[in-house]
Amino acid sequence: MTDKVPDPPNISAGHADWWRGAVIYQVYPRSFADTNGDGVGDLAGITEHLDHIASLGVDAVWLSPFFTSPMKDFGYDVADYCDVDPVFGTLADFDRLIARAHALGLKIVTDLVLAHTSDQHAWFRDSRQSRTAAKADWYVWADAKPDGSPPNNWQSVFTGPAWTWDARRGQYYMHNFLPEQPQLNLHNPAVQEALLDVARFWLDRGVDGFRFDAINFALHDPRLRDNPPALPGGKRTRPFDFQSHVHNQSQPQIPAFLAHVRALMDLYPGRFSVAEVVGDAAEPEMQAFTADDRHLNSAYGFAYLYADALTPDLVRRANAAWDGAPDQGWPSWAFSNHDAPRAVSRWSEGRDPDRFARMALLLLMSLRGNVFVYQGEELGLPQGEVPFDRLVDPEAIANWPETLGRDGARTPMPWRADAPHAGFSTTEPWLPVDPRHPPLAVDRQDADPASLLNLTRRLIALRKREPALRLGSLRFLDAPAPLLAFERRAGDDVLTCVFNLGHAPVAWTPDGRAAPVEAVNIDGVPTGDLPPLSGRITRRLSI
Repeated sequence: MTDKVPDPPNISAGHADWWRGAVIYQVYPRSFADTNGDGVGDLAGITEHLDHIASLGVDAVWLSPFFTSPMKDFGYDVADYCDVDPVFGTLADFDRLIARAHALGLKIVTDLVLAHTSDQHAWFRDSRQSRTAAKADWYVWADAKPDGSPPNNWQSVFTGPAWTWDARRGQYYMHNFLPEQPQLNLHNPAVQEALLDVARFWLDRGVDGFRFDAINFALHDPRLRDNPPALPGGKRTRPFDFQSHVHNQSQPQIPAFLAHVRALMDLYPGRFSVAEVVGDAAEPEMQAFTADDRHLNSAYGFAYLYADALTPDLVRRANAAWDGAPDQGWPSWAFSNHDAPRAVSRWSEGRDPDRFARMALLLLMSLRGNVFVYQGEELGLPQGEVPFDRLVDPEAIANWPETLGRDGARTPMPWRADAPHAGFSTTEPWLPVDPRHPPLAVDRQDADPASLLNLTRRLIALRKREPALRLGSLRFLDAPAPLLAFERRAGDDVLTCVFNLGHAPVAWTPDGRAAPVEAVNIDGVPTGDLPPLSGRITRRLSI
C-alpha cells in the first residue's frame, strides 16, 4: 500500500470565466509612476511598468479613476466620464496602455462611479440652472423645510449634512460624500441610460470589466424619510456614524438597475463586473447584487479592510455566507486598498511586519473567491506616514487626528531604492515617500530570491496551478484559537490550509496523511508546532 497524490480535477481557469478565482492587481494611478515630472502618476507610467505587474502572474489590473476631474476627491468626482484627465494623459495614452496590457495577457478593469458626479460635470451645470432645465431632475433636489433647514437629517460620509443649498434653483441638492459630488437621480430612466452609454464607451474601447464604486449609494428613498439613529456601540468620529443609513443608500431597486448593467455587459463576452459595497448591511447587499446569472459577477465589502485585527473569527464571518449555494454570486476579497490603512500596519500588532506580510499573502491566496492585491502589497509596504501639513485627503483633514485617513495608503510606489523619490518621479511627489519604503523597493526585492516580491510571484503561481485554491469549495475545520484552519476542495483533491495568527507557537497535526504543498515562515514543513505568523498548505493523500 503506497501513498498516492490524487490527480488534480479537470477544473481550470480556461474552463470557467477568466475572472472566477482570479488575482487582480489594483493600481492607484496618482501614486504608481510619474513619467512627465509633475509629481503625479500617469497612464504612461502604468504602461511603462506593466511588465512588473505581469511578472507577478496576476490575471487583471484594476485602475482607480483617471477620468476628467477637478480632483476634489482625487478622481472619484468625475467631470467627464468619457475622457482622461490631463494630469494622467490622454485617451491615446489609455489606448496604448490597454494594448500593451492585452499583449502581456493582462485584462484591464476600470472604476465606474455611478452614484454621483463632480459639480463641474455638464449634467450638473445644466441641472442647477433652474427647475425647468433639460436635466433638472438628473440629480436629487429638494425644497427646504419651512424653517430653511435641509429636507431631512441625512448625513454625508465626509462633511456633515448630505445637503447643500443652491440659490440658483432655490433648493438643496443631495451629496452622500463631498458637496462637490452631487448625487445622481438614478430613479430617472434617462440617467440610467446615460450611465449605460458611459459603460458602452469604455467597453467599445476594449475594457475587460468594471469595478462599480460605492454602488449601494446609487439610489435613495424618494420619500426622503429621516434615517433612524444607529444602535449604540462602535466608534463615532463623524456625524455619519450616528445614523442607520436605511434611506440614503441600500435601496431595494438597486439590483434591478444592476440587471440592466449586466444585460449590457453580456453583449461583450468575457467582461467582468464587481461591486464595491460599503456599510453595515454589506453582506446581504453583496449577495443581492450578485444573485443568479442576471446581476454582477462579484462583489466585495470592507469586512477585512476596516478590521482592526486579523482573527480566525473575522475570516469565518467574512466567508460564512459564500458557500456556493445555487444562484449565489462569487465573492471578492481585499486586505488593503486605496481607502483603508495598509493591512501590514493594521494587523501586525508590533510583530515582524515581513513575517506578517508573508503569512497574510498566503492566506489571501487561499481564500475562495477573487482576490485583489493593492499596489505595494507585494512589497510589504507599511502605511505611509504623512504629516498634517502634507495631507490632501478631505476626510483625513476634516477628522484629523481621530481617523488615519486615506493618504497613508496612497503614498508613491517605490521602484528604485537609491533613486530620488524612490524612482516614482524626478520631482517632489504629490504625497511624500515614507523613508521606510525605499529599502522595500521593487529593484531591491527583485534581486533577492527570498524577498516578499518573489514570494508573491510564487504564491500567485500556486493559486493558478491548484484548482482547489482557485475554484474549489471552502470548509472550515475545528481548530483552537489563534489557529485558522480550512479545507479547499475540487473533486477528490483536498488541500488543508492552516495559519497561526497568534503570538506564540501552537501545536497542529492534520488528520490523516498529507503531502506538503506550500509553507511560509516555517523551516521545512513540520507536522508539529506552527510558529506564530506562519501558514502551511498540505494535500490529503489517498492510500
